[in-house]
Amino acid sequence: MNDAHDENLSEAFDHQAARFEKAPVQTDPTALESLVRAADFHPAARLLDAGCGPGLVSEAFLKAGFQVVGVDLSPVMVDRARLRCGFARESARFLQGSVHGPALDELAPFDGAYSRYVLHHVVDPRDFLARQVELIRPGGIVVLCDHLTDPDPALARLHQKLEVARDRTHTRNLTGGEIVDLFAAAGLRDVRYVEEEFTLDFDEWFDRGTPGEAKDDVREAMLRGLDARGFRTVPEAGSSIRLDCVRAIVRGVKR
Repeated sequence: MNDAHDENLSEAFDHQAARFEKAPVQTDPTALESLVRAADFHPAARLLDAGCGPGLVSEAFLKAGFQVVGVDLSPVMVDRARLRCGFARESARFLQGSVHGPALDELAPFDGAYSRYVLHHVVDPRDFLARQVELIRPGGIVVLCDHLTDPDPALARLHQKLEVARDRTHTRNLTGGEIVDLFAAAGLRDVRYVEEEFTLDFDEWFDRGTPGEAKDDVREAMLRGLDARGFRTVPEAGSSIRLDCVRAIVRGVKR
């Protein structure tokens, strides 16, 4: 755990919450349906949403017939999740705090755990995944969805530089292989891996971040071009930029 990072992350997402909740990449119903399908949790499973944000993913799993306990560092996000998922009544519960917090020990074991777009904000990815494994029962399922970077270290460094310029709370994107390795290191079996392509609009993406550099400077850097796997910049009309990205959904079973 890193208390200073967690505090900065909580503050940043309090600020981002309104834009985050409306972002096309977050709300895309096709992507949410794909995640629920790929997760393939046991019917009526009781799930941990590790980094629940405003409850968009929780809502999808609740509507699919699951029970959800969500946890998030941001109190504003937790309030939004409670409001969004109020329809589920006792099937949904949301806590403000860290996935490492003792409150989750009292609610464990869960039948499964999942996270979406959280991994690139954590300081220790292995610890983040290991904690979810700890909180689920034997035979339980862990699912992780995150966007990827290029396996070429030089391209990954350029990608990282742009991500941090746009959002100071960003830690590091992993490659698909690195995420699979995390699952193996955590002792998970029957690991499944799928990829999906998606696009972002530069302005929408940048405006809901917590920038460390001026927007015009980041735009100029992107217009110079980056052809990284998982983060390809494509100049369009005027000063618009499309980002061609790749996300992975990885699933594993606890022994």
